[in-house]
Amino acid sequence: MATRSTIAVQHADGTVSQVYCHWDGYLSHNGKLLNDHYNSLEKAEALVALGSISSLSREIGEQHPFDNPHPYNTPAYHEHRAKYEHMTLYYGRDRGEDDTGPDKFWNFEMYRMTAQREEFNYIFREGQWYVEGYDGFMSLSKAFELEAADHDE
Repeated sequence: MATRSTIAVQHADGTVSQVYCHWDGYLSHNGKLLNDHYNSLEKAEALVALGSISSLSREIGEQHPFDNPHPYNTPAYHEHRAKYEHMTLYYGRDRGEDDTGPDKFWNFEMYRMTAQREEFNYIFREGQWYVEGYDGFMSLSKAFELEAADHDE
């Protein structure tokens, strides 16, 4: 079952771009990847520029097959996986779908009021990642602290 998320970035001019991400939206996967590998405005902008994502990974990567064409658990299957598993999988770039580009908003308030919402909603703004929780947006670092505290109890 998918844990859906959205990934957004507020640009230097105040506008916001947002994309959908289908798989692994929870903090310990997409949150960690965003925090560890897309932790600058330039990297966040490059990530969302290619549109909606099936599966986020540690690199944007290059165009590659959307599905592994080889029979499961064969040497060719594992070779394909080793070559591409570190690359983000995009609906437009890698599967050839149309109309998968980012949604655009004039400013953060418009984004907050009208943007698509999923189970987890991430935005890079003011030099850091935020995630939307029950009390609005909080820094991703704070969300990690709260999650760790919940696991310690």
